[in-house]
Amino acid sequence: MASIGETSLKTLLSSLTLSLHPSTFVFLTFPPLATPPPNLYQHMLFRESEGVTIITTLESASKHSITDYTFSSRMITCEIHSSLEAVGFMARMTSVLAERGIGCNPVSGFYHDYLFVPVEKEAEAIRALEGMVAEAKAEEGPEKER
Repeated sequence: MASIGETSLKTLLSSLTLSLHPSTFVFLTFPPLATPPPNLYQHMLFRESEGVTIITTLESASKHSITDYTFSSRMITCEIHSSLEAVGFMARMTSVLAERGIGCNPVSGFYHDYLFVPVEKEAEAIRALEGMVAEAKAEEGPEKER
């Protein structure tokens, strides 16, 4: 089966645009057999042997009186349809953030990749990633005429 989405790292880096979701997100965990509160917004759910991890909005956690959360973060969406088989894309972005001391929890969906970065670090993260994109575009240079 052919890969769906972009696999070229060069294209991914030079074509990337970013958007910042307006909500603050938090990470929750529940025991493996526990049922999360009904109507809790679940942006992402992942089952691990130790428990269930849910990424939700701070607003939804607050509405359910959940205060035992961690990693208040903002979600940056990578607005390019990257393949789940793309090599190096997330690694490059997280390295750029790590070089600036910005923690990041990356998540891949079928169509896009997402970077959860600490609240109040989102502007710095976007600037750093936009710099990475500008460098990738500069490396491409002007298209050669035929």
